[in-house]
Amino acid sequence: MNYLAHLYLAGEDHELIIGNFIADAVKGKQIENFSEGIRNGIVQHRQIDMFTDAHPIIERGKEALRPKFRKFSGVVMDVFGDHFLATNWETYSKVSLKDFSESTYELLHQYKDKFPEKCRYTLHYMSMQDWLFNYQHIEGVKRALSGLARRSVFPSGMENAHKELDRHYLFYHNIFNEFLPELIRFIDRDRALNYHDLLTK
Repeated sequence: MNYLAHLYLAGEDHELIIGNFIADAVKGKQIENFSEGIRNGIVQHRQIDMFTDAHPIIERGKEALRPKFRKFSGVVMDVFGDHFLATNWETYSKVSLKDFSESTYELLHQYKDKFPEKCRYTLHYMSMQDWLFNYQHIEGVKRALSGLARRSVFPSGMENAHKELDRHYLFYHNIFNEFLPELIRFIDRDRALNYHDLLTK
């Protein structure tokens, strides 16, 4: 899953949100430079990625994309996931997508001095171009995938992946309708287990 899903799944805990946002830029022992709450967010981000990457439902989508996008098929699926979360937002949140996007940008800007430089750069363009809100549009998906293609060291073809979404929309829609509730249940179980651990310490 990409930015929107990670930020949504972090809930209302500010440090979990920050950790989810910066996780990909935090390498090795750098995690020790952050507070416990932000470290928890980094770990949660990685758990979401592992659950998603290994899930057989997501594998169906990656298999369909692999002939054209090879090792980048998982990245493409992550962005598609944000699109379907955005288009079905009212199913998963009582807060409008616009309000969620604006409040999230505001929070991230408050913490940006703690971010790795790469994340400050990402936040600038994310908020300026309103990525979170615009994932609901094919054009927003195209912009996100084109940006990822530009930053890739190897040719990926991701700048054209939005065409696959448009061409096989119902196929990917069905995959994410099936997968997103499972991902949410996984995160809810993880939160419950962590709360139980705190109570029994």
